Parts: sequence; structure tokens; C-alpha cells
Amino acid sequence: MQGLGKWALAGCATIALTACGGGFGGAEQPKTDAAVELAEFPERVYWGDAHLHTSNSVDAFGFGVRLDPEQALRFARGEEVTSTLGIKARLARPLDWLVITDHSDALGGTKALAEAPRILIRDPVMKRWHDMLNAGPEQSLRATAELIDARARNDLPKGMTDDPETQNKRTRSIWNDHIATVERYNEPGKFTAMLGFEFTLMNGGRNLHRNVIFRDGGDKVKTVVPLGAWGASASTDSLWNYMDAYEKGTGGRVLAIPHNSNLSNGLMFEMTQPGGGAMTAAHARRRALREPLVEITQIKGDSEAHPFLSPNDEFAGYGVAGWELGDLAMAEGKQSSMFAGEYVREALKRGLAIEAKTGVNPYKFGVIGATDSHTALATGDEDNWFGKHTGNEPGATRALSAQNLGTRQGRFGWHYLASGYAGVWARGNSRAEIFDAMLRKEVYATTGPRMTVRVFGGWDFDPRDLDRNWVRKGYRRGVPMGGTLLASKQARGERPSFVISALKDPVGANLDRIQVVKGWIDRSGATREKVFDVVWSDPAKRSPVNGKVSAVGDTVDVAKASYANTIGAPQLATVWRDPEFDPAVKAFYYVRVLEIPTPTWVAFDALRYKLKLPPEVRVKAQERAYTSPIWYDPAA
Repeated sequence: MQGLGKWALAGCATIALTACGGGFGGAEQPKTDAAVELAEFPERVYWGDAHLHTSNSVDAFGFGVRLDPEQALRFARGEEVTSTLGIKARLARPLDWLVITDHSDALGGTKALAEAPRILIRDPVMKRWHDMLNAGPEQSLRATAELIDARARNDLPKGMTDDPETQNKRTRSIWNDHIATVERYNEPGKFTAMLGFEFTLMNGGRNLHRNVIFRDGGDKVKTVVPLGAWGASASTDSLWNYMDAYEKGTGGRVLAIPHNSNLSNGLMFEMTQPGGGAMTAAHARRRALREPLVEITQIKGDSEAHPFLSPNDEFAGYGVAGWELGDLAMAEGKQSSMFAGEYVREALKRGLAIEAKTGVNPYKFGVIGATDSHTALATGDEDNWFGKHTGNEPGATRALSAQNLGTRQGRFGWHYLASGYAGVWARGNSRAEIFDAMLRKEVYATTGPRMTVRVFGGWDFDPRDLDRNWVRKGYRRGVPMGGTLLASKQARGERPSFVISALKDPVGANLDRIQVVKGWIDRSGATREKVFDVVWSDPAKRSPVNGKVSAVGDTVDVAKASYANTIGAPQLATVWRDPEFDPAVKAFYYVRVLEIPTPTWVAFDALRYKLKLPPEVRVKAQERAYTSPIWYDPAA
């Protein structure tokens, strides 16, 4: 979500309207995972979105979205729905799984206010907001901005704050209805609908949000309600305590995924504990346990790497333009000193440094992509992108919108990414299998394309292993993405070897290259990084010069929003050994796969709506995939 004035989603966390009802009912018998036939090992990748908002999110409804969880699930399954602005919407390829993560704070709050009988609303301010929420997108947006800012000033109307019991009943009612809907659409083996919510932790305008995902069905999840993130007591510890209590009380499982770290202004991946003080082993261990994944790419920019931190990486900085102006609320400007605490590659390096001091790595996480769409439409395709919110649904003005949601000019328009999706390697399509793959970090992120990417690390792989049985060999003799290479299994003198394969999106662009990004902490205690080109298309014409492979070329015709697969390769694979391996040094390795250049959603809009674009607008890019790392531990 984005900033609005002094953005504090806590804004309407206690709206209480007795006129708004609901309840749990009409759900079919919950379907179980037991009937899903499981493969011997993960044989295919399942595509999904772990971060989507519907009209039950206070900001999404206020921004205009009127699609509910049922429509979101139907869309993700491949059915046609009608968007809020009346546009027919359908995915060319359905997703395999979805998690709707509506904001826990004020769950359904603006929707409840808008739908309440006007005659029952006595407070004049609430009545005015009610009218504005029903007066069209622009007025609805203004009402939401006023409401949120009022909460930030602790100046909400009395009718919104004096009846917490009614508020709790309303939250429970909406949550139970949501559970019932998700259960109806969960079809193990065909489409997995998972239960979750967004814990919208903020420090001023600094984004510290987490998406909370349950492994379990409604029988267990309905014993709790989503945890709010407003008030002085809200913290990562309060979320982890909630998760501990849920698991202890139900025997279920739950995980949290930090997202959008690029707008935390340095607070997402601190070297200290939140609020200051040295990082302790206990805190590091708890974070690693509770937050096994991080959202590395989404609509509000890409958080893999920044040119300031990685000046020798010519592909760093994908999708950072515009998001460097400040935090989520634009309440605080961005300083370059903050970047290290909000980009994933640097966080992985920081994790090694913290582990050297405490014995525990708090940032030993895998990565996924997600949309963070507030339209209820999980779209990550450049030619079929429905935007961040209803103001970004397809139309002639969205790409060049100079002002959006009351924020600074020039930040939200073409700067948005049509990103991203999560690829999960699992034995079958079920809640248990998808969740367990997330826990073991056998997942990866893409900026939208559905590339098939695998990597195994071991000690004795060689090019002969790239035959039809290479995946079986990978599991038997090595570890997949998310795993740890153990020095105890290393023969004398061996260097880590990695079997790496990438297949293009079947309906997408060819591949430019595969890179391995290595990070380590050297013998002096300094953190280091290096990017290796390990295999690339057209190698006969693209020999490395000073360790760098030349550009793949560019076939994009911006005027036609098209490209040609006359360059690049449909498949790239290799077995790579680290040429600079030091057996005494801890390290991580992750794979980055780059496509050839392709048009962005802005180029498609320019073609459809005959737009004249200024030169700074991003009209083409090399989309990519990032795998979860493989770590090397000399002490294990």
C-alpha cells in the first residue's frame, strides 16, 4: 500500500458500526490435502501470489476497489471477472495458489462505514465520510485520507473509538466470512487457497509490514482473528507472540513474510534489535524461525540490490526509480545510509556478520515475489496489468500520473512494476506442500514471467550430471535452493559445485544469462559480494571481457510494444564451481536469471492509448528471477 499524507494504517483500527453484520455460514465441508497424490520429490513449480488485497482492506476499499475475496479467488483460478472500473479481466494462465492478505487493522472498516444505513450514523464527521465513500473514487479517496490522518492525530470521532466490543464482533464476523469463502475455493490438487492477513506494522511512515500465512484450514484458523498492528504495543515481538500462541493452542503452523523492505528507510534489516541495542542470539534465532522468507520484488519496486551498495553490478537497481524519494508515507526523506537496511542482498551479508558475533543468522531467508495489488486482481503480466489500485486500472492517464494519492509528484505512475510472482517447488498442490516448501525456502521470485529455475549445490557435481536424471541426482547428492552446504560432507580440496537450469517462460522472452551472486564474510570480518556470469546465450559471439559478458542486444519495438525472440536462448544450464572458494569462510550463493529486453506495461499503454512519453519513462527492461540462496557453513 502507499502513502497518504502522514500514512498510518492504524487510522481506523477501531471503527465500530453496529449496523454491519455477517457471520460464518454456508461453507461446504472443508476439503483436505489427503487426496492429493504426492511426487517422490518436488517435480514441478507452482505459481502463486502471497500478497493480495480486496475490498476488505481499509485502504483498498477507500481507494475504490469493490471486488471481494470471492472475486479475487475466481480471478486467480482463471475465471473472468469485471474490475471495479468495469473492465473485463482474466488471466491468460491461471495461478496455482493464492493468499489473500487483507490488512488486519480495521478489517472491512471503510466498507462497513460506506455500507452502514445513513440514518443510523449520528456523528456528523462519520456521516460526511459515509457520503464521500459513496460519491465515487475521488471523494472516496479523500475520505480515506481524512480518516487515516485523523487516526494519526488521535482525533477520530467518538463513535469510532468507544465500542471495542462491537468492533471485535465485526472483525470476527468478517474474518469468519472470509474463512468460509477461502474454504469453498480451496481445491487440493487443482487450486490452493490459503488463509492469511497483513500485519501492517509502521514506524512513522517506515514500512515494516509482514504477511502472515497459515498452513491450516478454517477449523484451526477460526480460533483466532488477525492481529492488529496499531498502538504502542505493536511490534515484531507482538506478532511472533501471536504466532507462538496460535501454534501452541491449535497445533497448527504459521509463518510471516516481511515485504517491501525498500520503503522501510533502513529499519527492515537492522544490525541491532528494533529500537536499538545489540542484536542478541535469542532475537536473531526467533526472527529466523518466524520469518523464513522475504518479498524481494513487488509493485512498489524491487528490493534485490541497489547501485549505491553494489556499484560493480550493472544489473543492480532494477525498479528502484521513484521509490528512493522517501518512506512509504513520504513522511521522511531517504538517505543513502538507509539503503543497507532495506535491500535483500545487503541483508544476506549482514546476516553473516551478525552470525559471526552471535552465532545465529537472523537473515537466513529465502525469497518470493508478490503483487501487493489492491485491486483484488493478482496480475503480474506486462500486457495484462491492472495496477496497484483502482486509480491504476488500465486507462490513458495511469502511466503519466504526476500525482497519486496525495503523495509527492512523480513517484506513482510509470514507476510501478508489473511485479511479481512466487514459484514454489513442491510435491503437490496443497496447503501443506506449498507451506512446507516455503518453510524450507525451496522457492524463488520473478518479476512476472514464469521462468522455470532450479539450482542444487553439492561437492561433486560435474557437467555429466546434466542428463535426464539430474534433478534426482541433485536431491540425492546435494541441497536445493534454501539449503545449506555442510563442510562435514566436503572431500579434501573440493569446491562447491552448483547444477543450475533455467527455462524461458513458455509464452515469454528468451533468456540472456544466468548469474550467481555470492556474498561472504572474509577472514578480516568484512562482508563482500561478487556477481559471476556463469552461462549465457550466444557464447561464441559474447566472450567475457574483463570478467563481464557483453549485452545480449535489444529487439524491442517500443512503438509496437513488441520484441522478437531472435536473440537469447530458450534454455540455459550449467554446472558451475566457485573459482574463489575459501573453505574457512561462510558464504551464500543465489541465482539471478535475466531475460532479453522486453516492453514494460507503460509501452503497452502507450500503444493502446496513443500516449506521448517523456524520455525518462521506463518503456523496456530485462525482467528476471531470483532464487533463494544456498549457504555454505564451514562449521557444520
